[in-house]
Amino acid sequence: MRPATNALTIAAAGIGIAITAGAATARADCGPDVLGTARTITLKREAAAYGTMQHQALPLRKGEVVLTFDDGPRPETTPLVLKALADQCARATFLLVGANLERNIDLARREIAEGHSAGIHSFTHPHLATLSPEDQLADLRKTEDAYRAAFGTAPPAYRFPFLEETPTMLAALQAANTTVLSADLGIDDWQPSDTTEILKTRLVDRLKASGGGMIVMHDANNTTAVALPVLLKALKDNGYSVVHIEWAAN
Repeated sequence: MRPATNALTIAAAGIGIAITAGAATARADCGPDVLGTARTITLKREAAAYGTMQHQALPLRKGEVVLTFDDGPRPETTPLVLKALADQCARATFLLVGANLERNIDLARREIAEGHSAGIHSFTHPHLATLSPEDQLADLRKTEDAYRAAFGTAPPAYRFPFLEETPTMLAALQAANTTVLSADLGIDDWQPSDTTEILKTRLVDRLKASGGGMIVMHDANNTTAVALPVLLKALKDNGYSVVHIEWAAN
């Protein structure tokens, strides 16, 4: 259970957002030496769009970060990511690939059970613009169905594969009141030649340039899963605070 907290509801560009301070301490052994999660932002289920690479910013303060992970769940790597997050009492948002979700439904449910939030990231991670409008919508429907089968509800958020948005998909997501999550920065952690030290340097340098923001990483990548304890420690050592995003029930 989450500890009792006070909530402040604000309006940002006409969008209802509930902000809860200190909502991160889900474990009794969370203490000052771990990264933790400073607060939680609860978004309405609506056709908003966030991430300054393409859209408006989340209501974050300087020095705050949102952790997001794409492409899972993957049994070889996602448990390592979950352990690293649990060790630091940090909460994240997982953008799930539908085919992986179908194959690993228990692992996806574990993400939610451990206090994280989830959205969708297409069914097979295609370049959507290369598909016909009908095939784009079919991919979306399959992904939505996989999410409903796992969690009993419609997905609250969608991240485009490769952040490649299409008019067909934007219209469909708006009609479904699904939030689009882009990102504020990434660490390019899909490159097979990267090491933990390279990812750490890239993360710290890009956060220095941006001052914080929504970070996109990939829990399906081996290098990221191995590096995550070091990356989370780097966030702590450099004074960043984690903000968790989740969605209202309706």
